[in-house]
Amino acid sequence: MSETATHSEMPPEEAAPAAVQPPAQPPAGAKSPRPAQQVLERLFQLYPKMFGARFLPLKLGVFHDLMERHPGDFAKDDLKVALGLHTRSTRYLEAVAAGHARHDLDANRVEDIAPEHVHHAIMEIGRRRSARGKDASAWVRERLVAAIEASGLSREDYEARVNPKDDATLAALDAAFADIRAKHARAEALRRAFESSGKTVAEFADMYGMPAGDVRKLLGLAKETP
Repeated sequence: MSETATHSEMPPEEAAPAAVQPPAQPPAGAKSPRPAQQVLERLFQLYPKMFGARFLPLKLGVFHDLMERHPGDFAKDDLKVALGLHTRSTRYLEAVAAGHARHDLDANRVEDIAPEHVHHAIMEIGRRRSARGKDASAWVRERLVAAIEASGLSREDYEARVNPKDDATLAALDAAFADIRAKHARAEALRRAFESSGKTVAEFADMYGMPAGDVRKLLGLAKETP
């Protein structure tokens, strides 16, 4: 997974996640926390739903929101570094890779996350897992299939958004789109079998030993253009 990240949510290296516990008093003689870490601890105290045990993608422009809400409380450079550490953490990238919507500081959903941000988060997590000696190809493939399907984009449009630049990324996309085509082919075959059976969905599902809900999903998928 060698695609290089190019924006704030897809970093070239893994950073420590934000603190999830209130700051403790350092022991005597211990070094004081770095300014960015102090900012992260303060953000946890102010906005535990966004900087606490669970991470959610932040709305774009959250830096300016924080500066406006807390004038004089944060040094601009320290806040930028702290937010960079937060959004580069693997836990944060996992929330982006899962396709969760962007939220404001009060944990209100504000907008869907862009397909390219989801894509780059997936590839970055895959790169980090591979760097630790893990085979991340199956996970990357599965997540890319989900991301592509959620985007509703054709391959041409999807690639225009994510701008793949290396062979590893192109290979991952080839595998994901192959899975999508195979899924649609299976759904189309099921649709034809269902239409020729003359049975209800429930009867057809029972005949094939499938949950009726799964049959309905596949029949709906067969109507879509892959």
